[in-house]
Amino acid sequence: MLSRKIIKRKALNNSGSQKIPALIRKDLLLEIRQQYTFYGVLLYVASTIFVVYLTMGQPEEEVWNALFWVIQLFVCVNAVAKSFLQDSKGRMLYYYSIAGARDFIISKLVFNALLMMLMSLLSLFVFMLLLGNPLLHIIAFAGIGFLGGIGFSLIFTFLAAIASKAQQQAALMAIMGFPIIIPQILLLSKIAKAAFAPVLQAGLWQMVFLLVALDLLIIALAVILFPFLWKD
Repeated sequence: MLSRKIIKRKALNNSGSQKIPALIRKDLLLEIRQQYTFYGVLLYVASTIFVVYLTMGQPEEEVWNALFWVIQLFVCVNAVAKSFLQDSKGRMLYYYSIAGARDFIISKLVFNALLMMLMSLLSLFVFMLLLGNPLLHIIAFAGIGFLGGIGFSLIFTFLAAIASKAQQQAALMAIMGFPIIIPQILLLSKIAKAAFAPVLQAGLWQMVFLLVALDLLIIALAVILFPFLWKD
């Protein structure tokens, strides 16, 4: 009876609600210890925007908007896509012994979404500093930037989980990611135009709901499909 109580108590202590924050904290500590990765992404953002500034100066609104989302895409590839690619088989086996598949993938999705929100804010600041500020609604564009960063992070985290089980991982991510990310970039660029206009465009909220629906679909696919990869 005593051993059963101990087992039940351990099971409660190791519930998913406790594992997910612990896994997120683990990723945060690794990111803090490996600061060269974070600073490398920041250097990439600053240098890319600076090159754009040297070649184009302060571009028009549409070019400014397009450049922001293209750079955000490459920032996401550099910052988020490494989630599974840097984990060795031994480390994944250790995670398999202490956590479930759904807890693990949810923690990755949440951490990468928070990371991309920070990157989106920093990118917007550097954009406004070097390329000017054509925005009429800065807060609205920041919110759209957060939404776009979360969407990019969800897609590339899911793709990184799939590519980690195959050879030529980087090439596989590019092949799978291109047809998935294009619709989201088009939606984001159209939604973001509202931050440049004094009047809200028609159908704006429908496009926002569609973008959120795409993000929820990616989360559902990751939670459903990742356990099959987890067992491999």
